[in-house]
Amino acid sequence: MSERLQPGDTAPAFTLPDADGKDVSLADHKGRKVIVYFYPAALTPGCTKQACDFTDNLDVLAAAGYDVIGVSPDKPEKLAKFREKENLKVTLVGDPSKETLEAYGAFGEKKLYGKTVTGVIRSTVVVDETGKVEHAFYNVKATGHVTKIIRDLGV
Repeated sequence: MSERLQPGDTAPAFTLPDADGKDVSLADHKGRKVIVYFYPAALTPGCTKQACDFTDNLDVLAAAGYDVIGVSPDKPEKLAKFREKENLKVTLVGDPSKETLEAYGAFGEKKLYGKTVTGVIRSTVVVDETGKVEHAFYNVKATGHVTKIIRDLGV
């Protein structure tokens, strides 16, 4: 089970391919706050709801100085289909090796329909302008989570 991040921790660096196969790094966003959210799989109902909620609130978040990056174990081709099908505006990156998911504490044991399974733990980590963890939310719900983040961040 990967270690969960705490406020004040240095956010693990990552460089992952986006839906177009271009590398996206956390370092590319230095000087801005970044909401990095982790979701199990593109093109599934809960993950679609969450990605659409982030897209619908992207202007509000951007105006408050936040960039949004969604991370899943999917390959760029699947992320591109997801982006096109749902008209998503958030940056989606793939982590098939699950190294970044594990580094952020977003991969491990979780309960699914009453069974313990190993997989992606739906999580959101807010990183400040200097690369430190400001907030870390684990086992979040797909529905209503973006509204809660906006409220918690005072946006």
